[in-house]
Amino acid sequence: MKKILLIEDHDEIRENTAEILELASYAVVTAVNGKDGVEKALAEKPDLIICDIMMPVLDGYGVLHLLQKNPDAPQIPFIFLSAKAERSDLRRGMEQGADDYITKPFTGIELLNAVERRLRKYESLKEELAPGLEGLNQILRLKNHNHHDGVDALIQDRNINKYKKKQIIYSEGNRPSRLYYIIKGKVKVVKTNDDAKDLVVGLYNEGDFLGYTALFEGSIYRDTAEAMEDTDLAIIPKEEFEDLINKDIVLLRKFARLLAKNVLDHENQLISMAYNSLRKKVAEALISVTKTFQKPDNLPFVIDLSRENLASIAGTATESLIRTLSDFKSEKLIEIQGSKITIVNLAKLEKLLN
Repeated sequence: MKKILLIEDHDEIRENTAEILELASYAVVTAVNGKDGVEKALAEKPDLIICDIMMPVLDGYGVLHLLQKNPDAPQIPFIFLSAKAERSDLRRGMEQGADDYITKPFTGIELLNAVERRLRKYESLKEELAPGLEGLNQILRLKNHNHHDGVDALIQDRNINKYKKKQIIYSEGNRPSRLYYIIKGKVKVVKTNDDAKDLVVGLYNEGDFLGYTALFEGSIYRDTAEAMEDTDLAIIPKEEFEDLINKDIVLLRKFARLLAKNVLDHENQLISMAYNSLRKKVAEALISVTKTFQKPDNLPFVIDLSRENLASIAGTATESLIRTLSDFKSEKLIEIQGSKITIVNLAKLEKLLN
């Protein structure tokens, strides 16, 4: 049963509205003013909030502001309820992040339709988004309510840039002008230290987005992207990307979560390189490459990367990597044929002690 918090200072309106919602099988929690409403929102964690605007103690705008600023408050659909129907009030409510606006007097059908519409949209947005292209398709379908729209329309007739192996896609220090989507190929993202040593901080495969962090920050690129093999990238202009994410705050959060998925992986990689033993670093590099690039039907997976690339992923010297790979081969954890490496015992590599 969905729980709705109703914040309304007028006794008769509060009681009648609560009765309508309860008849529609919603659990209703009521609050008599804005301050009481904020406290109950944080305590009850409702599925939706209906809030009057003109109230004593704290008005509806204040309620919305406090809940949006409170880290303990989840993202709850918010409907304003007010007798004021002027366009300026409607615009102010929507600009502050309200999901809908109902003016008094209203019918029971108007109320329930607004509630059901907001709850349906929120439930759709709570679904786990698929990675890459399909995840963006989901977002665009939810936004447009049109299954014929999606990322295909976004990239249709856009340039498809082709990059040769080792060709630079973007460089550290430059300003971004586009979002990249990998149609074919593999890309590594590299940071270079003061000693001109490269460290691979990200691996990207078909279906991944690339170059989004600088777009979100409005800053320069803090790393360099390089094609690891011949690669095709769809180019989505910065303006279109920003237009999409700026239209809806809920979609912005979902899209940011989708595109920033690799941030935690990067942090774990840096911690690993700082504290793990050489054997553990090399093992994790092999595992990371396998999990990033292996396809479901690609068994056994063969790693075909230069030793220099593998060393920069592991964060170690090439000579140290080669010695460790030789040890792993002797222990029958991997097989080596020329430059190609096949993992024989992935489970043992994953459980390798530090």
